[in-house]
Amino acid sequence: MTAILSPDGTASVGFVDYRQHRRGDVLKVVRIARFSDGSSDEDRVEARIGQTLQTLRGRSIIRNTKGIATVDLEIDVAGGHITGFSGLGDERHTYDERVELPGGTYWGPLIFLVIKNFDKNADDDRLTFRTVIATPQPRVIDMELLRQERTSIGRPGGKIDVLRFALRPTVNWLIDPIIRMLAPDTNFFVQRGAPPSLVRFDGPRNFAEQKIRIE
Repeated sequence: MTAILSPDGTASVGFVDYRQHRRGDVLKVVRIARFSDGSSDEDRVEARIGQTLQTLRGRSIIRNTKGIATVDLEIDVAGGHITGFSGLGDERHTYDERVELPGGTYWGPLIFLVIKNFDKNADDDRLTFRTVIATPQPRVIDMELLRQERTSIGRPGGKIDVLRFALRPTVNWLIDPIIRMLAPDTNFFVQRGAPPSLVRFDGPRNFAEQKIRIE
């Protein structure tokens, strides 16, 4: 469990409940971000581990302050199929879409696994992968992780040397208002090592554009 902080790091606004389990070559991950106002974001992912990490299926749920799901998407990567809904009452929309989802489709908690294996897969400090984002309708886009500068993050008793990774869409975000909400200030600060360790995340919570910090 990890605290979720305000963007300046001065106030706690929630916590992350993270669970990971591996049986054979199948990895199952559940990450739920619970906020103090009663809302939550939930990601469930199942992937097969081999020479590459092949995502099989998963689910993304966003709940409002009353605990009611306002977005619920089932993502079948192996079958190239997205189903679910967004909105409530008269504003509810249902989705049943056939899309191209390669095994290298990652979202939520799998993104840091991409960072952990960055050096083995990057090309000129850049690594591209496909993702599914609730905005609130499902959007399938290509994202890229870019290796940035070395810096340091203060901790009680000293500083930690880290490397910053920026996460950005590969499309022209200037012409898409939804992409503009996702594009700015999404950064991962990683301590080098074997394996690397995530020290801080700074970025948007989801399409609602609320900025958060996770340390």
